[in-house]
Amino acid sequence: MSDKTKIWLSSPHMGGKEQEFVNEAFETNWIAPLGPHVNGFEADLEKYNGVAHAAALSSGTAALHIALDILNVGPSDIVIVQSFTFCGSANPVIYRGAEPVFIDSEEETWNMCPIALNNALEDLSQKGLIAKVKAIIPVHLYGMPAKMDEIKAVASSYNIPILEDAAESLGSTYKGTFTGAIGDMGVYSFNGNKIITTSGGGALVSSNKEWIDKARFLATQARDDAPHYQHTQIGYNYRLSNVLAGIGRGQMLILDQHIEARRKNFERYQNLFSRINQKGYAVKLQPGLENSFSNRWLSSIIMDPAENKGKDREGLRNFLQEENIEARPLWKPMHMQPVFQNAKYYGGDVAAKLFEIGLCLPSGSNLSEDDWARIETKIESFFS
Repeated sequence: MSDKTKIWLSSPHMGGKEQEFVNEAFETNWIAPLGPHVNGFEADLEKYNGVAHAAALSSGTAALHIALDILNVGPSDIVIVQSFTFCGSANPVIYRGAEPVFIDSEEETWNMCPIALNNALEDLSQKGLIAKVKAIIPVHLYGMPAKMDEIKAVASSYNIPILEDAAESLGSTYKGTFTGAIGDMGVYSFNGNKIITTSGGGALVSSNKEWIDKARFLATQARDDAPHYQHTQIGYNYRLSNVLAGIGRGQMLILDQHIEARRKNFERYQNLFSRINQKGYAVKLQPGLENSFSNRWLSSIIMDPAENKGKDREGLRNFLQEENIEARPLWKPMHMQPVFQNAKYYGGDVAAKLFEIGLCLPSGSNLSEDDWARIETKIESFFS
């Protein structure tokens, strides 16, 4: 391992104003959960994304959990989930006692395949199970919008709500609409590695005011309107704190700058691999749709050894690690995870193949020119 400073895959990037909001929380003693920064952060999200209502929560996973509660998902119900994603997209289905059914990806965006989705719903309908399907969760992977028109068409034909997992795609758009605001509800994550961060945090958004009001109620332990603590239903401790929301408000001020930096990272990798591919290699970056705009949260590649003179993603990952540069395999599909080994799955081997040959490269909005010199030199050395 190199003794050089580590270059992270995607590290937090502060802009400077965050500390002012945090200091204000301390100066006014708004340290407990909720407070003016929470309200302000929700308003910032609503304005930026053009969504009517937003609830700031403790994580993207918490937001998915509450959304499934709002949709009355429970034991014996089914939720359709994109397989090629992080476990946070699927685990909340289990929290609700329901059954996840996983869907393969398509090659144009690496997201939920509308054809496989339609096949799954047709099969579940033929088996008399369609009434149990309570939600569909597509994911905008690495910031790339999914084929939402096709997914919405399939969902609407069965009258199934769409819960968008936009955890990685804040600022991305599909046909001019921000991801998270396309389906019935949308979820964002503000984990430390996301395009903006609140250290830990998330949000649930929707045009349905009743749903977001209920999300806030459930997230504060479902406390009834009474002078004492009274609860007529089970809730959760899922609200974002006022201090962390202050960080989020400062981060929202530089979101567009972070998106611009991430997209420039992608362009830089495009140029790098264009030069490399001229030497007989065939490294490909994550594609996308002409009518979509990706925040390019992570720049990711696929490299089939059969097309790259036997060189594979693990070889490149380990080679970068020698220089203390972090790279990470693409998500291992949920239907291949031991914990979901008995779950139903519809589709082919697109997601499995992407996992086998794919790699995420350093993509932080705070990469320096020195960082880039190390990254580019090391990658070019690997292929030479």
